[in-house]
Parts: sequence; structure tokens; C-alpha cells
Amino acid sequence: MTRRPRRNDRKPDRAPSGAVWLWGVHTVEAALANPARAAPLRLLATAERARRIGSLAPHIRPEIVEARSIDQALGRTGAVHQGLALLTPDLAPADLATLAAPAKGLLVMVDQATDPQNVGTIFRSAAAFGARGVILQDRHAPPLAGALAKAAAGAIERLPCAREVNLARALDTLADLGWRAVGLDANGPAPLAQALDERPTVLVLGAEDEGLRRLVGEHCDVLAHIPMTGGFESLNVSAAAAVALYAAQQAQQR
Repeated sequence: MTRRPRRNDRKPDRAPSGAVWLWGVHTVEAALANPARAAPLRLLATAERARRIGSLAPHIRPEIVEARSIDQALGRTGAVHQGLALLTPDLAPADLATLAAPAKGLLVMVDQATDPQNVGTIFRSAAAFGARGVILQDRHAPPLAGALAKAAAGAIERLPCAREVNLARALDTLADLGWRAVGLDANGPAPLAQALDERPTVLVLGAEDEGLRRLVGEHCDVLAHIPMTGGFESLNVSAAAAVALYAAQQAQQR
């Protein structure tokens, strides 16, 4: 009799309300070093990782487990946890007005992008190019945990994130505070380089498939496209964010 392969159908360990799982070396180490986070609820580590964490966070005693036990806790066979996972209280969202005052530098707004790896990569690029923070749509954006946090490689611990129910209204608030909104749109009339200058700038990015929603685009000061000569019509939203952030950083340093 041939035995059928066993399915990995174990459910993840239940996280308490308001708590999230983070995994991966850079992600967990950044969370442990972030004073804005409350004390961790659980820290799972393989023996090798536990030795490293012990030198970085001697006040925290990890649960030393096998890698498969971390898979089980996360409910994700194949998650690239690198032998380290943290159950931690979620970060409180930033207040938009506090985040945006005084008006200076760069902010990134993401309009209903739902892929966690895309949003996490946007956080990482925003941190790399000196943005002050990220603004997400409240209901149609992934939580700052899991695959998003792994892709961000610690950037969610460095950049404040505001969550807003109405992004069009949020853009009005930012305009009142002195910010200029540049929306990325493949059909935008202005080339990106011409739309950017030294003024405080909010880069507004649309969802993966549909781009900017009409009402959000109408509340931008200018809609701009990234000129492409290689035959492709558009970039992945996280790639477009990296290009736009680099261009905006250069424009503000002129």
C-alpha cells in the first residue's frame, strides 16, 4: 500500500489580539531594537540564532526550537524565517499631522496596494532614500507584519506609518500643511523629472493592477510618468517607487 504524502495542514499558533508575527534576521533584530515596540510576547530561535540574539538582546530569553517548529508557529512551511521569529505587539499608527509637520523632505503615499512584498519593498526604498514616512490606505493595505515586514528588512521599525481611511482627504490635509503631491501615473502628462523640485513632496503610488484611483489622482498637484524606452509600458509598483524616490531625492538636493 502506497502511503499518501502528509499535508502540512497545521494551523498557525493563535496570536493574541493586537499582536503580530515577524520573521527573518534583519526584521526581528530591528524590532527588538525599536524602543517604540512593547516587550515581545514570544521569541523563537534555533540554537545558532539564539546565540546571536543573546549578544544583541541579553535581556530577552528566546525559546530554542527546531526550524520546523517555527514553520508550525507561523503556519507557513517554506517561510524564509532564517531560524528566527518574534511575536510582538503591533506598532501603533502615526498621526498624519504629526508625521507631516513641519513640511520638509519626502513622504510616500500608497493607494490600495495589497501585495505585502510590494509594500514592504516600498518601505525599504523609502528608508533608503530618506523619506520621512509612509501613508497607507487603512482598509486596503496589508498589516505591518509577516511577508511585508520581511521584505522591508527592518524599515517598518525606522519609518513611521500613518493609516488613513480617505486618502483624498489626507492629501488635502497635507496640502494645508505645505506639501505638494506628485502622483505616479503611466498616462500622466509630465515626465517625472520635470514634475519634481525642491519643495516638500508626497509621492503618491497606485495599486498593482489599477494604478491611482481617479479621486486620489484628482487631489494630486501633478500626475507624472516615468519615461521608458525599453518597450515596457509600466513598472511594478515597488520598482516605480524606487525610481521615483531616487529622482525626488536628487531633485531636492539640487
